[in-house]
Amino acid sequence: MSDGRGYRRYWDEERETRDPRERERLILERIRHQLAYVYAELPFYRRLYDERGFHPDQVRTLEDFSTRVPVVTKAMLVADQAAHPPFGSYAGPATDMARIHGSSGTSGTPTMYCVSQADWTRSRDLVALAMWAMGARPDDIAQIGFPFSLFFGGWGVLQGLEHIGVTAFPVGNLDSERHLELIGRVGSTIFSGTPSYCQHLISVAERMGVDLAASSVRRLIVGGEPGGSLAGTRELITEGWGASVHDSGSTSEMYPFNTNVTADPADGVLLIDDEVFSEVVDRDDPNVPLPDGERGGIVYTHLWRESQPMIRFWSGDETYKVADGPTSCGRTYPRLPEGILGRLDDMLVIRGANVYPSAVESVLRRVDGLGAEFEILVDRSGAMDEMTVRVEVRPGLA
Repeated sequence: MSDGRGYRRYWDEERETRDPRERERLILERIRHQLAYVYAELPFYRRLYDERGFHPDQVRTLEDFSTRVPVVTKAMLVADQAAHPPFGSYAGPATDMARIHGSSGTSGTPTMYCVSQADWTRSRDLVALAMWAMGARPDDIAQIGFPFSLFFGGWGVLQGLEHIGVTAFPVGNLDSERHLELIGRVGSTIFSGTPSYCQHLISVAERMGVDLAASSVRRLIVGGEPGGSLAGTRELITEGWGASVHDSGSTSEMYPFNTNVTADPADGVLLIDDEVFSEVVDRDDPNVPLPDGERGGIVYTHLWRESQPMIRFWSGDETYKVADGPTSCGRTYPRLPEGILGRLDDMLVIRGANVYPSAVESVLRRVDGLGAEFEILVDRSGAMDEMTVRVEVRPGLA
């Protein structure tokens, strides 16, 4: 089946269009395999499970997995690495490591991430699947604006694009004016970066007198933060660039494996559940799975990774998911209609109502004449909470 550009429509058609019931069977098989592996081989998980009175043999169904297996948190991983440097007792043998990366370490010692050669190769294939779903093809030139540093940043994007055969232009963390000049000079057809950076480049282009919507870029691949799937933000970026916006997410702990990907922006993001199993659970009790359409925290599990595998990792992000049949692109994965909504710990309670900064952002992006930056101020007047939103105003707006 052709995609209209002379290429096949899917990277792996059998996998991407599989019957969801068959996919669930495979997911459960991999979950049970991973539980047995981490309990036998990785001391971190054996200690955790023994302390909580859990044993892998207790999991016979996906419901058992959600309701019985304890979650892993970032704080637990940081403490374990401090006690068992450099990679923690939740890492596999260090003899087959292909890559070492780390967090930025802005709050202290960086968290170290290691990836075995087998896992790095598998992630390359997965990122290629994700990039292909987002429309990347061998005749594209992809300019990567993610940094290439200790942080995983653009490394996974680069390996996936190269595996497809896309002409990769790994510019990295360059000054904004230079990025725009290089788009014009090279004729890049894809730009990859964070949603906020793509918004920033719209403002820079206006200041430089560059018509960004008339540039060669026709596809934006964004990630690293919420925003790419929020309607207001996506519309602003789409209009400013004259390009489609495709979101792809993960956390540093799950990377370099993509957890989700946007094929058709109208569908939201698709959960690549046969690689990283994603659950939406109660924000106060991660052993309570939520039904489709109900907002909660998202929990991730590596189904294949053996080097530092995450089993029910509590991301702290909020979302909701649906699984209502094939999407417009024909893929049968469940989806997040609005992607990742934001951080659960960013939530504000104003006069008894839950308010998320991402929801405020989505509204602001629909207002003409506002700049990219805003701040939310919360104060109390008497017994009542007051929320004030301060925004940038573009020149010329009354």
